[in-house]
Amino acid sequence: MSKSLSARLNTGISPQAFMDGMTKNKEAFAANYEGFSWPDDEQKEFFESLNNRDDLRCMIISAEWCGDALRSVPVVFRAMETAGIPTEVFIIEQHLDFIDEHLTLGGRSIPIVLFTDTGGYLLGKWGPRPAHVQQVMIDFKAANPDREAADYQDNLTAARQEIGRRYGEQSDYAPVVLRELNDLLSGF
Repeated sequence: MSKSLSARLNTGISPQAFMDGMTKNKEAFAANYEGFSWPDDEQKEFFESLNNRDDLRCMIISAEWCGDALRSVPVVFRAMETAGIPTEVFIIEQHLDFIDEHLTLGGRSIPIVLFTDTGGYLLGKWGPRPAHVQQVMIDFKAANPDREAADYQDNLTAARQEIGRRYGEQSDYAPVVLRELNDLLSGF
């Protein structure tokens, strides 16, 4: 993961500009953003403790049409606001070369949350889904390698339904996203 993203630093848009520019899912995204609440004091205190650090940056590759982004990105925005970590968003359609550097299972899955130092050195990444949700897609891809198979689309539909079930409500997935970000950020 020793990759420099220095050329990308400060070339994205702000979280507010991302939200303001939305034409799809704007109300649902805003509801998830405004409806965010900390699941416990421990998580909130961890992210508040990061305000003492000025060496971290966050880059999010995302899109307004993405269901995973609709769920996770508002949580990431709130966590980064509380942590005081400068955050910028890169809209996938405008940054295909960037997402192609961060493929998931060989595909352009979003959102991808990248953490760098102030020089753009990549420290870690999260996404596109919480691990227990992503496992559904890992299992699907392993069991369905042939995209032309007769049952591929039916199996994909079933996998997507299971992904939705595993996400549950914001009160179910927000604590998981926060815990996974906490674990990642605790490593650097």
